[in-house]
Amino acid sequence: MTDTKSYKDTVLLPQTRFDMRANATKREPEIQAFWAENQIYETLSVNNPGEVFVLHDGPPYANGDLHIGHALNKILKDTINKYQLLKGRRVRYVPGWDCHGLPIELKVLQAMDAEAREKLTPLKLRYKAKAFALKTIERQREGFKRYGVWGDWDHPYMTLTPEYEAAQIEVFGQMYLKGYIYRGLKSVHWSPSSQTALAEAELEYPEGHTSPSIYAAFPMVSASPDARALEPYLGELGVAIWTTTPWTIPANLGVAVNGDLTYAVVEVASGTPFKYLIIAKDLCDRMSQVLGSELTIKAEIKGAALEHSTYRHPLFDRTSPILIGGDYVTTESGTGLVHTAPGHGDEDFKVGQRYGLPVLCPVDEKGDMTAEAGPFEGLNVLKDANPAVIEALENAGSLLKHEPYVHKYPYDWRTKQPTIYRATEQWFASVEGFRDQALKAIQEVQWIPATGENRITAMVGDRSDWCISRQRTWGMPIPVFYDEATGEPLLNEETLAHIKAIFAEQGSDAWWELSEAELLPEQYRHNGHTYRKGTDTMDVWFDSGSSWAAVAQQRGELAYPVDMYLEGSDQHRGWFQSSLLTSVAVNGHAPYKTVLTHGFALDEQGRKMSKSIGNVVDPNIVINGGKNQKTEPPYGADVLRLWVSSVDYSSDVPLGGNILKQMADVYRKIRNTARFLLGNLHDFDPAKDAVPYDQLPALDRYMLHRMTEVFADITDAFETYQFFRFFQTVQNFCAVDLSNFYLDAAKDRLYISAADSFRRRSCQTVLAIAIENLARSIAPVLSHMAEDIWQNLPYPTAHRSVFQAGWVQLDDQWQQPELAETWSQIRTVRQEVNRVLEQARTAKDIGSSLEAKALLYVADADLRQKLAAMNPGDAIAPDSNHVDELRYLFLVSQVEVLDSPAALVGVKCSSESDALGIGVVDAEGQKCDRCWNYSTHVGESSADPTICDRCVEALNHNF
Repeated sequence: MTDTKSYKDTVLLPQTRFDMRANATKREPEIQAFWAENQIYETLSVNNPGEVFVLHDGPPYANGDLHIGHALNKILKDTINKYQLLKGRRVRYVPGWDCHGLPIELKVLQAMDAEAREKLTPLKLRYKAKAFALKTIERQREGFKRYGVWGDWDHPYMTLTPEYEAAQIEVFGQMYLKGYIYRGLKSVHWSPSSQTALAEAELEYPEGHTSPSIYAAFPMVSASPDARALEPYLGELGVAIWTTTPWTIPANLGVAVNGDLTYAVVEVASGTPFKYLIIAKDLCDRMSQVLGSELTIKAEIKGAALEHSTYRHPLFDRTSPILIGGDYVTTESGTGLVHTAPGHGDEDFKVGQRYGLPVLCPVDEKGDMTAEAGPFEGLNVLKDANPAVIEALENAGSLLKHEPYVHKYPYDWRTKQPTIYRATEQWFASVEGFRDQALKAIQEVQWIPATGENRITAMVGDRSDWCISRQRTWGMPIPVFYDEATGEPLLNEETLAHIKAIFAEQGSDAWWELSEAELLPEQYRHNGHTYRKGTDTMDVWFDSGSSWAAVAQQRGELAYPVDMYLEGSDQHRGWFQSSLLTSVAVNGHAPYKTVLTHGFALDEQGRKMSKSIGNVVDPNIVINGGKNQKTEPPYGADVLRLWVSSVDYSSDVPLGGNILKQMADVYRKIRNTARFLLGNLHDFDPAKDAVPYDQLPALDRYMLHRMTEVFADITDAFETYQFFRFFQTVQNFCAVDLSNFYLDAAKDRLYISAADSFRRRSCQTVLAIAIENLARSIAPVLSHMAEDIWQNLPYPTAHRSVFQAGWVQLDDQWQQPELAETWSQIRTVRQEVNRVLEQARTAKDIGSSLEAKALLYVADADLRQKLAAMNPGDAIAPDSNHVDELRYLFLVSQVEVLDSPAALVGVKCSSESDALGIGVVDAEGQKCDRCWNYSTHVGESSADPTICDRCVEALNHNF
């Protein structure tokens, strides 16, 4: 007895160096090194044939480690940049960092002991802050590069470099010379914890702040000529007000009413120190509940008539007027009369200016009451001042009601402490001067999503003047000198040009390093005046808001206005706005053509990420793994990048362990598909072996048609920045079109046919087109995998890198809608056949589908005829291409197309509908040792008695 012949070595199984496992922690850095050594980004950004494309980087703050928000932002930018590179544009991406400001200053101070802090000069503090920022930048830069982000990392922009600071002075100077920057006493947001003024963009409004809510009454002294109706009640009449900042009562200089509202003198039944109160008529019922007393209307009067009536301050010996306020005086809360302290409120300040009231601000920079507050001197407005003022009001017989009030309140976004309004001398940018121009510029920009336009329009339309000065050391100095004798500021074209030249050479530290004489132009050194330099620094939003000038305009290889700004949705009130305002003020137009915004990263339950909850996703751990690599495996940068592409970033986006596992799973499926494609091309060279399009079987031409649809969808997804559509399409293409359909059917062609057969080469022609275009299309997102695929193409290509190969390359003639319609019907039939095969497997009637013969009845005569034509009786018939056959599509050994559903009666595993009848029975013949198909022709060859006629022909290179 002889041993059975082995055919194992005659089956052409896949061969590739492309690993099934990504091994990302090792392989991704190797790929990044390949990009760097070959200067792929640098070469393309110069040599691409298309236009320059500038996505201008919003500078992250040089403070602390990178978080998932940084990853989301930078990967979105990189996805767009790489797509534009592949499309042939000269992408110029200069990463930037925001380097000045309080958080860095605080970090430096916190790292020092009390004694060292005591000895610290402003200049030493600046040196330490700069060193801290540069060290942070180095760490963050390496993190961004590890994400696979491309850019000019060797020449980033930093807001602390001399060239940047000089350009910022130029922006400031041009705005000043146009009359848009002025110095004034105003009530501004002040942070006692930071001891500096703040801009609106530096505030946050957390829920749950508790303030003391008080109702108080000030004794009425006199009625204006139009308010004589009040005279009978004077002496017992109180002007009722409501406030949640009792500490501002010592600074009260007026009470504002709404001229259009009707007010009422009400008699209070009991429980208050006043017999009569004046309140808004519409609030009588509510005030009755608040005071717990019946109120009887005794007289009515229009708000306008109350103007110039007076009352006496309950705690100080002064009388003040009733004023007409603005729209902010409403009947939505309180009494309809608003306590007005011009030193402690924006609206208060404005109405006070209109009536010529002094600006009383008895509070210092720490929030402590000054001597002007009389008995309250030394008390802190956010600590013990409120209880003391409330007690004083009660003792004076002025307090009507006191209760806690929970509401949103402005906090310093850096120290997370409450802020106050405080009148101080500050520098402002007058938005009023160019507001209309800014609103017009907004309309000329493309906003993605479109709701961004409404947001920023409302913000710019409503905003007050921009307070640009800060009382801190680590920042860009406001380049102003003050006359020692008069306090008048010296700031003009000569001084600005001189300071700009000094900063361009020495940096802004020169403001502290040099004397006034060295900083002043020659003509001001001996002109009979003594000057001192100012100590205020610029708002950091002015720093970053000048980046269009310091980077896009200054660097010759870039362009201004830039193509795109892309940041989180909070930047409508931050960088988008500060950049818009400075650019419009100086040049009359927006600095950007398109603005794209994304939401914030939340956990899987939609909660904000926080260390206290323990739901923070650290991008470094996602990429490199945590301490326990079983619970925190190293996924690599591409899985993180795939997550970014999967989410609809127009709103907040979720991330957590489960989502990362799902992303890793999708990543693996795409990788395995690519591996199969590469493995089956190991002996293929398109230059020599490709089959011309017009000779390809219908199945292959259908697959090329599908590719035109798939890659058109992917292209559109990138063009419209809807990356989640890329994610869905590429996933579906790999899983449904390739793995479950085309590649499933292709295995027989690829493994069993002769190496150089038409049947195999035609399939490889399609696989080569698929793998090259798959690599190109995933490159903006799965950059490392795409490059890995390209490096493992088993045949020579014209390009070293996938990024040099350009975007997907398709042929218009591949679009065959009629062919696609037929194959769409065939795929539907195939799905039903698979369902019945699965039933037979479950019932243990068959093991592999190759053990089956499919019986098929199709009611549609036209389709039945087409299917019958795809079912030749002879497996090796010379007139067949041996591809467009039902048996290969259904993965069964035989198929019988029935003329009538009657033949399905009694078939155990079957499925019938009006349109379709399917049955599964045992295949006829014996199992072939080589291809595992069942055939009635096994044993016909004496040389190869255990294999079928197809395999015999294949071994003879004929099939």
